[in-house]
Amino acid sequence: MNLAHGSYFLLGGYVGLTTAARTKSFALALLSGSLAVALIGLGMERFFLRRLTRQSLPQVLLTMGFALVFQDLALLVWGGDPYNIAVPAFLAQSVQAGPVFVNFYRLFIIGVAFAVGVVLWLFLERTRAGASIRATVDDAEMAQGVGINVPLLSAGVFALGAFLAALGGVVGAGFIGVYPGLDFEVLPYAFVVVIIGGLGSFHGVVVGSLVVGLLDNFGKALFPELSYFTLFAPMALILALKPTGLFGKR
Repeated sequence: MNLAHGSYFLLGGYVGLTTAARTKSFALALLSGSLAVALIGLGMERFFLRRLTRQSLPQVLLTMGFALVFQDLALLVWGGDPYNIAVPAFLAQSVQAGPVFVNFYRLFIIGVAFAVGVVLWLFLERTRAGASIRATVDDAEMAQGVGINVPLLSAGVFALGAFLAALGGVVGAGFIGVYPGLDFEVLPYAFVVVIIGGLGSFHGVVVGSLVVGLLDNFGKALFPELSYFTLFAPMALILALKPTGLFGKR
């Protein structure tokens, strides 16, 4: 139970911002932001969360504490002003398709999301490490009994989650910017996606992301005064009818 993923998103954006400002390289910003936060996530898992295995409430409280600490540290280091990462010139361009102007950076974000999704699916479904992860999720004790190094696997998955959250933060910083409070704006979306899609289901995450993204954007455009209702009402409905989510495992 990790409530610090929003902080990973925020810190990734800030580290990427600093790297891009000093090196003028967007690729280095993506790499440095993701790797730096992956190391932070690995340290959290190794030195703190590993001591709280199967203790959900202490995990929630600890990671919430980390999130608040990271938020204050980011405010101390980078200040309270909003920033945008300078993206490569070719990505900042737009092309007209009929009455619609399509921004290349939006297409880049879609491409990154699609690529990450495909790589993750192949990793989980077609590799030995992915099979070990699935086995550990189903029964950690049995997985350890057949020779799987569960602590090492747990640390690797945690670091990968932090890496991907930070990657999203760097990519997002070129579009929505990075600013104090962004972490707790992003976190509820992650929860809604997981709840709608179902915990432990990769397909559920894909479907949940599309549902949440469409509902949120159309809700804000068509019913701005009910934007939170259009986002959280489907989540409440799914919890009432199918508590495990659309594709969740019982």
